[in-house]
Amino acid sequence: MPKTINVLFLAAEAEPFVKVGGLGDVAGSLPYALRSLSNEDVTLDVRLVLPYHPVVKADNLKPVGIFSLKRGDAEIQVEAFETVLKGMPVYFINGDPIQANGSVYSSNSKLDSEKYAFFSLAALELPRQINWLPDVIHGNDWHTALSVYGSLTKRWEEGARHVASVITVHNLPFMGPDVSTILESYGLKLAQTDLPDWARVMPMPLGLWASDAIVAVSPTYASELLQPEYGCGLNEFLQSRRETLHGIINGLDETSFNPAEDAALGVNFDITSLEKRAINKGLLQERLGLARESDTPLLAMVSRMDVQKGVDLAFTALKSMKKLNWQAVILGTGDPKLEEAALNLQASYPDRVKVQTRYDAGLARQIYAGADMLLMPSRYEPCGLSQMIAMHYGCVPIVRAAGGLNDTVVHGKTGFIFEKIHHMSLMGAIKTAFKIYGDKEKWQAMQRSGMAQDFSWKNSAKKYLELYQSIIKP
Repeated sequence: MPKTINVLFLAAEAEPFVKVGGLGDVAGSLPYALRSLSNEDVTLDVRLVLPYHPVVKADNLKPVGIFSLKRGDAEIQVEAFETVLKGMPVYFINGDPIQANGSVYSSNSKLDSEKYAFFSLAALELPRQINWLPDVIHGNDWHTALSVYGSLTKRWEEGARHVASVITVHNLPFMGPDVSTILESYGLKLAQTDLPDWARVMPMPLGLWASDAIVAVSPTYASELLQPEYGCGLNEFLQSRRETLHGIINGLDETSFNPAEDAALGVNFDITSLEKRAINKGLLQERLGLARESDTPLLAMVSRMDVQKGVDLAFTALKSMKKLNWQAVILGTGDPKLEEAALNLQASYPDRVKVQTRYDAGLARQIYAGADMLLMPSRYEPCGLSQMIAMHYGCVPIVRAAGGLNDTVVHGKTGFIFEKIHHMSLMGAIKTAFKIYGDKEKWQAMQRSGMAQDFSWKNSAKKYLELYQSIIKP
């Protein structure tokens, strides 16, 4: 086993350079957490590689190479740049396919397929340019999956050295477009795989097929992927790979999400000064135009407006509970129909429900710090971050037994879990929460249990290190 493990970590987005969704949080935190595990027994040299999207914000970039990829009869020029983040080398790949689309993700599948195929294959060439050879290629979702597929096929065709490979599945339904003609134009053949026919031309399935290990972003999500309702047509293939399928929960940036130091809050607090938290509830009620009632349960949703998130279940559950005493705040944007449904709920209960259909990171933090309960009735949730943030801020989560929600919330201790995808099941969990909320001593014990949970990236990073060590061939 090498004393130094070189990891080429590829992602479409990463904080602080560019962030669209949860992947940006992961790729901005996990590589650094892995490097931090270096000790006298092993050194982890993890290097992050990103596309140089036009929206990227990066300083002090220095050119480290110009090379070309052969595509059909033409050559496409690749430019590679480097910067350093907290001691970690970060590389940006640039070229015409990346510049052709200004945003990170496009609704135009042709633009995205060109961009990410180019990025994935250019990233494979980068190590030669910087005279640094990876022991592991770690791809994330379909956008970088072709780097794993390309690494394997190049090894077969050119006799290249073995590089271990991992794909982390953040959200399986997004598998990428048909890339068969693009791969052929770059000189990569479509291998004979045991994938379903329709999947043999798509980046994510090809990457999963070629990888040494597959990671789902929670243990429950890993088991869910083997079932027809969550496996997106790949469940039988994943069943055949179950020995190489692992579930590793994502972590939380506990430095950023820290109620003791969060500048967005009216009053800072921690587990030893929980009584201060009530001030934040009053400030939140005031900001939203709700009555300042300290004993009225304040329910919250901080979510993308998406059927996946089960927001429709929450709206129906709240309507069914009109005879009970509660308030609710809903923050999120997304599906116009669900936004309209949220605003209709507010119109029906103007004194109880306040809706903000926008993205507002500061308000989200104030909600976590002021609301009593967070609703996450997701139909599926590979990992989920909001429930971890909520617990850290003393907001008790009410979640469905899906994916990472099931793995991070302990029913009756740190939150409440319900099983069925039905508003009555959610309503039952809310009513159970209300009963305990009436007993301040028991409620504060739940809040403190949630605040005491260790969701740091260090735990996840250790599991990834063990996985790397198990797949690297001596």
